[in-house]
Amino acid sequence: MAHHSISSKKLQLGDLQRILADDITLALSDEAKDKIQKCREYLDKKITTTSQPLYGINTGFGSLYNKHISTQDLERLQENLVKSHACGTGPAIPDEMVRLMLFLKVQSLSYGNSGVQLETVQRLVDMFNHQVYPKVYEMGSLGASGDLAPLAHLSLPLIGLGEVMVEGKELASKKVLDRFKWQPIHFKAKEGLALLNGTQFMAAYGTWCIVHAHRLIKLANRIGALSLDVFDGRIEPFDSKVHAIRPQAGQGQVALEIRSLLKGSELITQPKKHVQDPYSFRCIPQVHGASHDAIGYVTDVMLAEVNGVTDNPNIFPESDAIISAGNFHGQPLALALDFLSIAVAELGSISERRTYQLISGSRDLPNYLVANPGINSGLMMPQYTAASLVSQNKQLCTPASVDSIVSSNGQEDHVSMGANAALKTYRVVKNAYSILAIEMITASQALHFRRPMKTSPKLEEFVDTFRVSVPFMETDRLLHDDLVNAEEFCKTVPI
Repeated sequence: MAHHSISSKKLQLGDLQRILADDITLALSDEAKDKIQKCREYLDKKITTTSQPLYGINTGFGSLYNKHISTQDLERLQENLVKSHACGTGPAIPDEMVRLMLFLKVQSLSYGNSGVQLETVQRLVDMFNHQVYPKVYEMGSLGASGDLAPLAHLSLPLIGLGEVMVEGKELASKKVLDRFKWQPIHFKAKEGLALLNGTQFMAAYGTWCIVHAHRLIKLANRIGALSLDVFDGRIEPFDSKVHAIRPQAGQGQVALEIRSLLKGSELITQPKKHVQDPYSFRCIPQVHGASHDAIGYVTDVMLAEVNGVTDNPNIFPESDAIISAGNFHGQPLALALDFLSIAVAELGSISERRTYQLISGSRDLPNYLVANPGINSGLMMPQYTAASLVSQNKQLCTPASVDSIVSSNGQEDHVSMGANAALKTYRVVKNAYSILAIEMITASQALHFRRPMKTSPKLEEFVDTFRVSVPFMETDRLLHDDLVNAEEFCKTVPI
């Protein structure tokens, strides 16, 4: 079992990939513990020595900021906040997303600008390490005062409320506290607000999406190169001279990668009857390259977010300052996630066009890539499925970030809708895997009809590995199983 220390060291993409992929445990570094404790001590002292209103600490929340809360009610205020805000609805989100939320919440609280107790952060670490995943629901966040409803559900088990998933079973939180001999946390002033303010729902989905987007661009290049070769396509559009005179970074990089993938192919070097290829083959560098650059931009936004503090108010013990501001506003993520959904959807869109070209009976390939079309429908229907997915992705790419609905009696008058952007992007990414899986089935089937000629050694090995999961189709068979296996291959094959 691997180990990850929570500290002020900046998280990189590789760290996020490990959190998703590995059986990791977390531990707070001594530095993180010290920062958390010093901030809490400063806040406790401040509360007893000031008569000034401190938002959410000795005042109400949102438009109730002008209501003073007496000292004896400060702790009840925080518990009431968590209970009243736990009003999520819709389906429960996957355990892996809750796991990411726990990790990102711990990371954000560990910088010592939130005023939480050390035991509260440690309990979140313990829940992560024991794979105790609070039941969190998809809908309820406006993505502006943080992901209030989802984070309230994430926090309920700290006080013995709500439900959790443990080993695939849903249990009442109180039972799990008893099992691990954990006492309910007694929230101190500011703690509920620190837990509920933050962008960890959006950021968890964004993290998952960006990790998979990096995989999808590599898959799209590899499967696209195979499709180009089996379509008897031309290599000239990938020449470095073409891309040197239009210095778009991703475009040049994709062209280089396609040339590398096709090195040693017999098919790509054979004489061609046609002067040029359809755009879905010829413009792979331009289309994939644009998505490549967009994915890079969104990665930078996500890494900035997961290395930041997004609750409110922010506490600065060294400066003797408590500042109520807006770091919980999800606009950076909302815009970036909308952009990411478009970039990933385009990888699917051009993939489906290549699938269509390969089954169309062009370039000496049989209709629907089956030896005896007519009695056999061959690969007619997977293209329908790909088209359905591409169409849905177009609908899902309608931006969420341009919407805003006033909340909290006008105090929270511009919201990001970043949580909705995150949920849409998650579906686009999953759909893109399905679309690329269909292209992989199609391209590997087409390769059979080019024998005895071979593609490159790299791609021959790739197809051989794929054939373990999805055999060549001689005659019609139940294709749903092939689609499922091809999708699993796309998600797991080393690339």
